Amino acid sequence: MARIVVGIGGGIAAYKVATVVSRLVQEGHSVSTVLTHGATQFIGAATFTALCGRPAVTDAYDQRFPLGPHIELAEGTDLLLVAPATARLLASCAHGLADDLISTLYLACEGHVLMAPAMSSPMWDKPAVQRNLAQLQQDGVKFVGPEQGWLSCRKQGWGRMSEPEQILTAVSQLLN
Repeated sequence: MARIVVGIGGGIAAYKVATVVSRLVQEGHSVSTVLTHGATQFIGAATFTALCGRPAVTDAYDQRFPLGPHIELAEGTDLLLVAPATARLLASCAHGLADDLISTLYLACEGHVLMAPAMSSPMWDKPAVQRNLAQLQQDGVKFVGPEQGWLSCRKQGWGRMSEPEQILTAVSQLLN
């Protein structure tokens, strides 16, 4: 089975990632989770600690990782899944900013990278977001979604994160 790191971004869609993590663990994968500060405003690290049986990482300077969590988590990782991939995470990764643990982990990871974007329609439609998306695709990042549907801003449009089943299918396709 695969070694997977799931990076959870700061968006309301973070709650869907709990289902993804649970199913990946049930399939026998070794799963570690990393949450941005924003993600912890929507879902607790304790949820992911319980689901994958190892402490969720929220600090880029976590003392449990003498070499740094971005180095130790990236080592031997088959897949980095970023969900929800917010506009900020897309920009940080596209520009190599390494300004948080997930974007630093992205730079250190030699395995596959899959991102599941989630944001409001006006954000998704911005030329800057589309440029970042194109850059990441050119860099080899794979994407699942976003979808069109009901958004947390109480409007219909593009930007809804894909459902867990779609994300799990994309993970399976990348790993096989």
